[in-house]
Amino acid sequence: MRKLFLIFSLGIFLFACKNEGNTVIRMETSLGVIRFRLYHETKMHQENMSRLVRDGYYNGMLFHRVMKDFTIQVGDPASKKARTGVLLGDKDIGYTVKEEISSKYFHKRGAVAAARESDNINSRRNSSGSHFYIVQGKKFSADTLEKVVEEINNKRYIGLFNKLKREREGEIAKNQLAGKYEVLIQINKELSEATRAQYEKVKLKLSEEQIAAYTRLGGTPHLDGEYTVFGEIIEGMDVVDIIAGMEIDGHFRPRTNVVINKMIIE
Repeated sequence: MRKLFLIFSLGIFLFACKNEGNTVIRMETSLGVIRFRLYHETKMHQENMSRLVRDGYYNGMLFHRVMKDFTIQVGDPASKKARTGVLLGDKDIGYTVKEEISSKYFHKRGAVAAARESDNINSRRNSSGSHFYIVQGKKFSADTLEKVVEEINNKRYIGLFNKLKREREGEIAKNQLAGKYEVLIQINKELSEATRAQYEKVKLKLSEEQIAAYTRLGGTPHLDGEYTVFGEIIEGMDVVDIIAGMEIDGHFRPRTNVVINKMIIE
């Protein structure tokens, strides 16, 4: 009995050390309990989530966006009183949190991250003050992962080029009307050079840790570098899997409501 007690005590000690400096959130849903820890290093997101949980902000809220092998999302205050079938996701708390995107934290299975508005209206990639998602994701073979990364980087390169091009639309249109094709060729050259120079900042480069996680556990690598990951599940991934696998409507809302009954800080 003493040996068992010592082993149990050691387990508590190791758990405490692992979570030292991190806040642990307990989410009691209509389908079971999910527990996740918030990273101390993403301090602004940790403080924001802790404050909302203490205020009971998420109590009674629904998971309004569910995609199998991808993510489950919550954060719309209008979902608390929403009728079945109503489109959700447009409402939030009314403020954003400065991005804390870090290569240290990535979208492995079980990651907790902040949703946000798209780049065209949110170029600084600041997070929604209330919307967050949990990654279910899927596993990748090494070869498939390599191809996925290549596709991601192609899209990022094209997206960056188009963004820089939009910034010079007026100049391009003016020279097109004037038939100044040599100038247009020069502008295209400048855009290509600027894209190549900035591309290195957005290019997805997976570390050995990321490759291991995506091939052994799974995740959503195409979200890396785009959204702030601020925590991870420590209990209840089976509940996440159940929610992710639910029947959904055309807006990705579960046909049967999944309610957060209560969230507390442990």
